[in-house]
Amino acid sequence: MAAKTPLSIETPEAPPQSPVVPRKSSLPIVALIAGLALLLGGIGAWFAFGRGDSSDATAAGSPSSPELSTIHLDGFTVNLADREDNHFLRVTMDLALEHLPPGAEKDKPASGLPMARIRDAILAVLTECSADALLTPDGKTELKKHLIEALNRSVPELGVRDIYFTEFLVQR
Repeated sequence: MAAKTPLSIETPEAPPQSPVVPRKSSLPIVALIAGLALLLGGIGAWFAFGRGDSSDATAAGSPSSPELSTIHLDGFTVNLADREDNHFLRVTMDLALEHLPPGAEKDKPASGLPMARIRDAILAVLTECSADALLTPDGKTELKKHLIEALNRSVPELGVRDIYFTEFLVQR
């Protein structure tokens, strides 16, 4: 008998396998982005609501002062103190008060206020002004200062802290 040679079985070569790399989760990236968004939103809210505007803190006296109450006054039309010509001022304003006096209602702040004394103090200051002074930003700032002083002298129970002009017209 003839000698048999061992059969060699050829196996097909397996395609090269890429190493198994565990798939990375995108969870840390999403968490990082969400965390940054929350941080930036918190900082924005702190600037907008928590810290407030620095001019508000200065006007209120201290950063922890209570919230001011605001009352709206009807408009004023007055002759100005210019001797050479007739000039007029039409102004509407809101008053920022430390607190409402007893008898004033929170939802109707103008009720229970001594409106005659308030308007009289304002009119006394407005009629002393000249048109040229009121046309400058510094003149309006000085007018606010004089109005606050006069109101706190005439009606100290209000504690007027600021005045907001909502309409301001000088007719020459």
